Order: sequence, then structure tokens, then C-alpha cells
Amino acid sequence: MCLAIPAQVVELREGDNAVVDLAGVRKEISLALVDGVAIGDYVIVHVGYALNKLDPDEAARTLALFAELGGSAGDSPLH
Repeated sequence: MCLAIPAQVVELREGDNAVVDLAGVRKEISLALVDGVAIGDYVIVHVGYALNKLDPDEAARTLALFAELGGSAGDSPLH
């Protein structure tokens, strides 16, 4: 099962690409579906695409819920 999860943008790349970080896991994703993303923003990522920007507080709450449920946010949800 694939999940759409919050990840923080750590690098903007050429075109509509960016690198996101989630609990130390870095992955290149597409920003083609989201406008106005900057380094430090949180985005919801699903199958390699950012679906929308997310408020940092909401991202923190969501990641805390994943951790609380026993599935570390770094257990490959971006794959």
C-alpha cells in the first residue's frame, strides 16, 4: 500500500523537481502539480509527486501520528 505523507523540501532542482527529506530519507520528486514551493516547505508526497503544500504544524501532527502508530515515518513510505 502506498501512502501520501508529508516531507520537507530541502533542495530545488531544474524543471519541476525537488529533493525532499523524511526522517533522513532523501528522494527526488516532481513539483509539477504544486505551485510556489520553497526550500523548507512541507508537501504531501505520493508516488514521487508533491500533491499539495502542507502547513508545518499539520505536517508535524501527521508525522507524529505515523510514529505513534508504530510505523516510523522513515519506513519507506516514499517508495
